[in-house]
Amino acid sequence: MNYVRFSGEWFIYYTLIALGGAILMGLTVFIFKAIGLNVETAIQGWVLPCGAMGAVIIAALLVEYKQSVIENIAPVLTWLFTPLFAALLLVFVVAMILTGNAIQVEREVLIGFDLLLVLVMGLLLYSISARDPQQPPGKFDILQLLLVASALIVDALALWAMAARISEFGFSPNKTAALGLNLLLLVNLAWSAVLYARFLTGRVPFRRLERWQRQPTYRSLLPGPGL
Repeated sequence: MNYVRFSGEWFIYYTLIALGGAILMGLTVFIFKAIGLNVETAIQGWVLPCGAMGAVIIAALLVEYKQSVIENIAPVLTWLFTPLFAALLLVFVVAMILTGNAIQVEREVLIGFDLLLVLVMGLLLYSISARDPQQPPGKFDILQLLLVASALIVDALALWAMAARISEFGFSPNKTAALGLNLLLLVNLAWSAVLYARFLTGRVPFRRLERWQRQPTYRSLLPGPGL
């Protein structure tokens, strides 16, 4: 029975890691292609096989250290993919600086960066939902802030390129819809980063960050307790 339990839980963890890894690799290829860099060879030759083999060990370790799969899905996903996405975004910014290549903004590219912000927001929400509000700030909170800040930098660069293109060719319905979604996500993450920074410095409680995610935006922008 222990073998059956271990195999079942290992399969669940490995599937979740594989799905997250596929999204991570696809997003890596996409954003680097937006600045004219082809990383598919490195992804297929190194990242994919190493990640697939490494996930076997990581999934087994998670089964040993976690006793309830259902109760630990949110913190496991957050703990596992937050540093990976943060590293991806930082490497992307460094690559842009070293190569001097600007983001080649098309409608599909803007939609892709919308997806990036959605994923970052998802990781942030997983972290908030799984965290004890009474727990003091820790290293993982710093990593969360780094992830959100990196996403904001990358998206700001994309919006800068998009603004230049719109000023040259004008608006279209698809561009307007994608740009509107991008700006909404950008506002949410930007204020989340501010609240996270204030929480790390002890200026606001963690509940203030929770309230920002569950209340309407216009109400969250108003001054309240802890601000």
